[in-house]
Amino acid sequence: MLDEILRLIKVEHVDDLPVLWAQVEKMRIPALCDAFLPTYGHWKDELSAGDVIGVWLTFITSEGDHGLSHVQPWVEAHLETLTACVRKPMRPLDFSDDRWADLLDRLAETETWAALETVLNGEVLRVYELESDTIRLDRTSAPTYAGVNGDGLFQFGHSKDHQADLPQVKISLSTLDPLGLPLTTAVVRGNSADDPWYVPEIQRVQQTIGVGGKTYIGDCKRGGPGDAGLDRTGR
Repeated sequence: MLDEILRLIKVEHVDDLPVLWAQVEKMRIPALCDAFLPTYGHWKDELSAGDVIGVWLTFITSEGDHGLSHVQPWVEAHLETLTACVRKPMRPLDFSDDRWADLLDRLAETETWAALETVLNGEVLRVYELESDTIRLDRTSAPTYAGVNGDGLFQFGHSKDHQADLPQVKISLSTLDPLGLPLTTAVVRGNSADDPWYVPEIQRVQQTIGVGGKTYIGDCKRGGPGDAGLDRTGR
């Protein structure tokens, strides 16, 4: 009898998972994701797409790791804790590579991502009563050893990391200043110029926090003719 009881005992590290999941719920990430990513009928469980994304964000924040293949074994090691947090039955198989590939393909659709980003920003600003008068715009590059495809994101271009021999992607980011809260993120081809991205990035920010009464901070490229026109019209 004692041997049977001992076999039923499972030790898990709770770590920071309940705190992180509470934050995910406070930001309404699962609910907002479900509004834009309806759960497919072939998902044979009670978890929605938003639940799966919420658990993935918990994994990224807790482990400092975004590798898709690492999520399933991590869920298996924390299954009881995560089940208690989400309050739904779950299986490690619910977080397989195939499911992640499906979700990321759907999140990568430009219209879907822009709409989700807009409502999520609005929710965060409302919940935390954040000031949104000053926005900082910047862009960086990320080198990679990936192969170069003529139509792909990875391209050779001017490298801010002084690694011109490696292909790269460019990442543009707008944040609330001085808090540093990201508002919009865009990943573009590594050989694209920096100048043209300011106007569309500002327009995306305006969809979230409105037009007028805002200060946009950027580097010297921010003073181009296109940006001046945007400043005059507010559009």
